[in-house]
Amino acid sequence: MDKLIPDPPVNTTNSSAEDTQAEALLRDREAIKRALDYYLDPPDQYAPKPRSPSTMFMIAPDLDSESLLAQACESLASASVMTSDFAANLIGPQRNTVLAIQQIIMLAELAVNRALNNVDPA
Repeated sequence: MDKLIPDPPVNTTNSSAEDTQAEALLRDREAIKRALDYYLDPPDQYAPKPRSPSTMFMIAPDLDSESLLAQACESLASASVMTSDFAANLIGPQRNTVLAIQQIIMLAELAVNRALNNVDPA
């Protein structure tokens, strides 16, 4: 009876071929380790540099807390009015979303007002 699939070849490898294969595997592992070290633990020259903030819109460092809170309160009041006006032109879910944003702004404004009262109770 003839077989459609031939028998696999007899393993004729010798010890030198096995040593060569082991050396190739070792070289591959070392290359993989170097690649992973390069991408996952980069050397210092490739490390990201610390971010330096832009000084274009810098708040003066000598401003007192009362002035900062007053400015934040005015900004939040303006944002609340803008979102209220914007919500007046919308309908449906978009209007509800904008009104929710306005409510969050109003809560932040109340918190800033309370902090401002704590700084200067008069």
